[in-house]
Amino acid sequence: MVYILALLIGVVAGLRAMTAPAAIAWAAYLGWLNLSGSWLSFMGTIWAVGIFTILAVVELVTDQLPSTPSRKVPQQFGARLLMGALTGAAIGTPYGGWIVGLIAGIVGAAIGTYGGAAGRAKLAASFGKDPPAAFIEDAVAIVAAYLIIASLPVAAAV
Repeated sequence: MVYILALLIGVVAGLRAMTAPAAIAWAAYLGWLNLSGSWLSFMGTIWAVGIFTILAVVELVTDQLPSTPSRKVPQQFGARLLMGALTGAAIGTPYGGWIVGLIAGIVGAAIGTYGGAAGRAKLAASFGKDPPAAFIEDAVAIVAAYLIIASLPVAAAV
């Protein structure tokens, strides 16, 4: 179950790179995800919450700009894989499986990147313009991130 959630948070990172770490930071800060004592304990600080939340909001705004590059260019794709790895590892850490979580997060990010691009292109074509498709993708990423975090089983301290 945990590794499926790690894969799914990776998918979220593929859709919106900064939404996934913002969700993880909030979960750790609120005590829903126990990262204390681990190499990822920084994710539970108010600093991580603030930085990742601001980056997520900025990403939601800049994604609407026509000048924003494709999520499949190396820099964008790499950032999504990195955030998928980070967030997948965070989900796996309290359960003793950060490496498996990291790998699942990377795989999920690749799925989310390419699947999200294809889905958004189809939605944009059906609407005849991109903004409605982008807003739907934003909503899917945010709701999915919340549902993933809310589905985490309770873990003992790391």
